[in-house]
Amino acid sequence: MNKREYCPSAKNRKQGYADTQTNKEENMPRVSVLTPIYNTNHAHLRECIESILNQTYTDFEFIILNDSPENIELEKLVLSYDDARIRYIKNDKNIGISKSRNKLIELACGEYIAIFDHDDISHTTRLEKQVKFLDTNPYIGVVGAWAHWFGAQDFIRKNPEYDTDIKIRLTDVCAIMHTTAMIRKSVLIDNNIWYEEQYTPAEDYRLWGQLMQFTDFYNIQEVLVDYRCDTDNASHRMQTRQTIVHESIKLQICNKYPMYRLAFERGLRRVRVRLFGKIPLIKIKNHWALLFDCIPLVKIKD
Repeated sequence: MNKREYCPSAKNRKQGYADTQTNKEENMPRVSVLTPIYNTNHAHLRECIESILNQTYTDFEFIILNDSPENIELEKLVLSYDDARIRYIKNDKNIGISKSRNKLIELACGEYIAIFDHDDISHTTRLEKQVKFLDTNPYIGVVGAWAHWFGAQDFIRKNPEYDTDIKIRLTDVCAIMHTTAMIRKSVLIDNNIWYEEQYTPAEDYRLWGQLMQFTDFYNIQEVLVDYRCDTDNASHRMQTRQTIVHESIKLQICNKYPMYRLAFERGLRRVRVRLFGKIPLIKIKNHWALLFDCIPLVKIKD
């Protein structure tokens, strides 16, 4: 994908202000919340929108991209919210989820991009906690969180906390839950990384696989999003294709990062490890980071 022009609204936002760096920065939101919608259930979309508008952190723009342009009622629903932070955009025609996500990135003016799906619910402190974390950890490019699945299933989806653990886990599953993620926009733009249409509906897993070599990951060990799980969402409707695409991405990651995969496979087994010669033997199961540290590492060149 070629380099693009970003945040096309930026020029318009700067008109009328003195041409100083201070004013330019003051008038741009720090966070862009990106939500593509497609024939979304109206009640679910209201919950989604209001969960963002009620955030404790307020320096954001909320870009809602309608990929079902013929759905006028959906447009009326979004426009019924009288909040200047909402930017509503409608595609001329349906272009699909991956192209819509890329368009949203192009439109985003924020330093940080918060991914948020159209039928989920963000806890009120989600943006505040993720912004604070990225501000204090400049080497982290992607921060996720735990999610509460509700609807057809009811449980808490927990993912590993630290970068090494996450990358080990990525050799098997998508260890950053997409709808919980906040990303430094510069990490995507500087490395020309975009969602790839051929990997839909597992485009998020592919994105994390592509970012592994460029940045570090982190998952806040707290539920910050309620993820709606029902038989009508896109993941369920495309389950067979998702399984096939997921396995393809997984194979690519495993081939590119064999040491992470080896650590994952060793972590599946119960092992006995003696630490420092003085600590008693302990049993460890699924303790990814410790096992990874025990494996002789070599630099893997692309």
